Amino acid sequence: MAHALEICVKDVVLSNNTFGPVEIDQLSRAISEDISRLAVLRDSVAELEGSESMTPATAVRLGVCYYLLGRMERAVEALSNADGSALALFYLGRAQFARGLNAEAISSFNAARGAGYDGDQCALAIAEAQRYLGDAEGALATLDNLFGPIEQTAEYLYQRGATVAAIGGNPGEAIALYERAVATDPHHPGGLFGLALESDRRGDDARAMELYERAVQGFPTHVGALLNLGLMYEDRQRYEHAKVCYRRVLDSFPSHGRANLYYKDAMASNDMFFDEETQKRTERLKQLLGVPVTDFELSVRSRNCLQKMGIRTLGDLTRCSELDLLASKNFGETSLVEIRDMLHSKGLDLGQFAEPRGEPDVPLDVSHLSPDEQAVLDRPISELNLSVRARKCMVRLGLTTVGELVRKTGDDLLECKNFGVTSLNEVREKLTQLNLKLRND
Repeated sequence: MAHALEICVKDVVLSNNTFGPVEIDQLSRAISEDISRLAVLRDSVAELEGSESMTPATAVRLGVCYYLLGRMERAVEALSNADGSALALFYLGRAQFARGLNAEAISSFNAARGAGYDGDQCALAIAEAQRYLGDAEGALATLDNLFGPIEQTAEYLYQRGATVAAIGGNPGEAIALYERAVATDPHHPGGLFGLALESDRRGDDARAMELYERAVQGFPTHVGALLNLGLMYEDRQRYEHAKVCYRRVLDSFPSHGRANLYYKDAMASNDMFFDEETQKRTERLKQLLGVPVTDFELSVRSRNCLQKMGIRTLGDLTRCSELDLLASKNFGETSLVEIRDMLHSKGLDLGQFAEPRGEPDVPLDVSHLSPDEQAVLDRPISELNLSVRARKCMVRLGLTTVGELVRKTGDDLLECKNFGVTSLNEVREKLTQLNLKLRND
């Protein structure tokens, strides 16, 4: 059965039969059902590249396949020199959009519509490109001009939900639209990703992971879902699963910077000591803090306020307090919630790296301890073999030795993000094994 399906993929690519939206959908669904068929597509494309008669129609077929494989630069080149058909223009726009050439993509989608490609599909693609250009209001206007059956499709519902979120509207409205998209098509990657991202922002890791796992089953590869899922696997020390996610991104986008970085990190994680792992995560944190805020779909008001305040990166935001932001003209509670949710989606907080204002830890009385017991206090926390969640708290608090840990109270630890009673009991149990306890216990 698998062999027959592989031949089907090869025949669609290499035969002289009709090649249009239906056949492209068949290719996508076949690979979604079995990702190993991606290798068949790659081999078929290599054979097509060696074709002696490269007609304009063949160039369209090749360009679309380049798009499916994530080879966007080649796709743009092939489709730009193809037959100028509606199909070529539409997928030229798709490839341009994937490369971040949003204005050019809009032009290609308009040309495709003029050449006879489905007008509703072109409008949805234009709305998405407008949103990524920062024109969420324009995207909403484009969607508002669509009527009829298209309004009930999963793609329309997803695009509308993402646009509502970008404008900074009611989060509940965006979630409801994502849910309707998934109810219409349970496999729609955009709708699943939108719901997963909202769950991630709210700290519902189990729900987010379930939705990310469903989102990554589709093809072409949903890069954001694969990267986020890989990071969640790493947090649970499921490094082999994380590597599969990053490898899938690299199969389609070999030069993807973050996927390459995360893959190398996951490769090394199995043999790392915690100190080395901390160093890796510190480097990743530095990269994360350098991400421009313009990479996120913020409302126009929030973007303008951040620009006026000279806030360019996530790192700039982590050095600001809520009061700092609210002091800015036209920056209200709605914008504050939007910024806070954006940071939470990346595991960051407002004021996280602001100047500390707390009092120093109470000195630890070691006069009653023997030399051997005092030596235990100098042992690194990594030797406690804490869970990932508990270790993250130690890193956030800057604790590196057992002695520094026992200077903290249980309440001090519970104030750390994502550190709950279960983690607190784990720390207490580890300290009890060393005949130690937290301050005030």
